[in-house]
Amino acid sequence: RNMSSAGPEGRKKMRECEGLIDSLVYYIQGAIADHEPNDKATENCVCILHNLSYQLELELPEIYAQSIYMQRRNISSNDKTPGCFGTRSRKVKEKQQDTPLPEEKSNPKGVESLWHSTLIRIYLSLIAKSTRNYTQEASLGALQNLTAGTGPMPFAVARTVVQKASGLPSIQAMLHVSHPAVKKTAVSLLRNLSRNSSLQNDIAREVLPDLVSILPECVPGCDIACETTASICYILFNLTQSSSHNARLLLSAHGLPKVIAISMND
Repeated sequence: RNMSSAGPEGRKKMRECEGLIDSLVYYIQGAIADHEPNDKATENCVCILHNLSYQLELELPEIYAQSIYMQRRNISSNDKTPGCFGTRSRKVKEKQQDTPLPEEKSNPKGVESLWHSTLIRIYLSLIAKSTRNYTQEASLGALQNLTAGTGPMPFAVARTVVQKASGLPSIQAMLHVSHPAVKKTAVSLLRNLSRNSSLQNDIAREVLPDLVSILPECVPGCDIACETTASICYILFNLTQSSSHNARLLLSAHGLPKVIAISMND
């Protein structure tokens, strides 16, 4: 667990270690099957997988990058817009959202397991069944890592979480836990999911009222709560910017007074 947070080279070596990722997944599957999602070893395994999924899109071995990602195209500088992830092309972003992953392997091995739907469902199961805050946070964090990029893999993972694995209720429950880091990570995951236009109506329908309910009346003092508040506002912006229906949901959930109050702060 400590070594998995040692940086890019450490992550690379551990991802390449034959049988390591498979063993971690195997152990967690056994723990869930035995109804023991709260043991310390499961927490350690999930935290390792969480760390190994960090910046996965950028650090994928060339063999996977070639099969998953489109060839880079020369893009006119006129089409580029600055954003949170640097200068990106709006057209490429839209295209990537519609680019499916290659067909999933029924028996993934090694690094392939890190974005496979089997592990995504394991994370969602742990979020729902575990009561250990570190296990919940690591499971949410792994999904946050996997949905953080702008290529086809993050958007495919997002679709799996929301539509194929019906994961929103499990994430929704984490918005109301008392542990601030768990809540922050759940909101950060939803922020990533809300960037996918095909999922915005599902997210608005299922979690928008919950997001409004935990939105404070003003900018909070502590760093974690402030970051969580900013992420919620970003989600609400994503959900409402191109949907009048979702904007009406925000109004009916009495979210506008809170947004106005926050915007009045210096």
